[in-house]
Amino acid sequence: MVDEAAERFLAEVRAFARDVVAREAPAWAQGKRVDPAIFTSAAGIGLTRIEVPVAFGGLGFGFRTKVNACAILAAVDFGFAMALVNTHNVAKRVAISAPAQLARMLLPDLLTGRASACTALTEPGAGSDAGAMQCRAEKAPGGWVIEGEKTWIVNARHARHTIVYAQCAEPGQASGIAAFLVDLTDPACTQHAVDSAISQVSIGTGGFRLNRCFVPDERLLLPAGTAFKAILEEINGARIYVAAMNCAMVSAALRIAQSYGDTRQTFGKPLSHHANWREKLAECATALAAAWSLVEAALTAIDAGENVQHLAAAAKVNAVTLAQRELPMLLHAMGAEGLREIYLFARHIGSAQLAALTDGSTAMLLGRLGCWDPTPIQL
Repeated sequence: MVDEAAERFLAEVRAFARDVVAREAPAWAQGKRVDPAIFTSAAGIGLTRIEVPVAFGGLGFGFRTKVNACAILAAVDFGFAMALVNTHNVAKRVAISAPAQLARMLLPDLLTGRASACTALTEPGAGSDAGAMQCRAEKAPGGWVIEGEKTWIVNARHARHTIVYAQCAEPGQASGIAAFLVDLTDPACTQHAVDSAISQVSIGTGGFRLNRCFVPDERLLLPAGTAFKAILEEINGARIYVAAMNCAMVSAALRIAQSYGDTRQTFGKPLSHHANWREKLAECATALAAAWSLVEAALTAIDAGENVQHLAAAAKVNAVTLAQRELPMLLHAMGAEGLREIYLFARHIGSAQLAALTDGSTAMLLGRLGCWDPTPIQL
């Protein structure tokens, strides 16, 4: 459950998604750059402040509210939702882990949307296996010198700030990884966009190279020995909201198809009166209900302070697989009409492929779930 203040906030998010994001998303899918003013507007209703403590200018809401907000936005555009939540997550980490003076200097731009931010784990040679990262941090007088490259990072093409995870010990030692807050406007940083046949503009995918970039001691957010645990906890949370976002994409597509089926006449009656057409949507709705239930189970476990490693992974795998399977089916249920730019099927189909590769690939997660027994009762 969320409280009344959170409900009012989510109502504003719905209106913003309907009136602003839905209007702009078709152009983003064609490669048009996101107007920075839209990020500022999103920040204005609190989308960069959801879990940030009130003392630092945040809303102080819980994780469940963040998941709901992400789902509402993703129902319209997955990439934009991911871009916003990544800036939000950095703001939250800065508020919690940075020295108070540094936090109060940086947070105003992050919380108002004047600056975006990213969290940098993935490297050209290290993806889901975070322990294999090669980006290195060496101690220097008054700070650290970081050398390495990050790629396929949400927001990296335009972010001003980034949390860089780097190895302070020998490669492969998870206990040697630390987290540093890096200013990407530093001349020692070189940013670039990462594009593909699926539009990456709203998600802001990019990368950067750190060429012996000096980072002062006060920007060490998580020292070696604590950072890797934080990575795992944050990725578990990300898997849950990515699962909810995939469910939301399917929910939005299903509603459109259902509405279309009630009005589109074929062979003398509405599509929804044809049993074989209706049954496909019924199967989709049933699978969608199960996927939402798994997200809810993960959220309930989070609320109870339980270990959610397996539940989060299962929720993400299930929701992504659902989206990859059902979104093309729903497009075909619409016929050629579903390809029109006013509909979201094509961009959601592309987004489901991106989601399958974020925060742990489906193949990797399935490998870990192979030893999980989710049976809830004693047999």
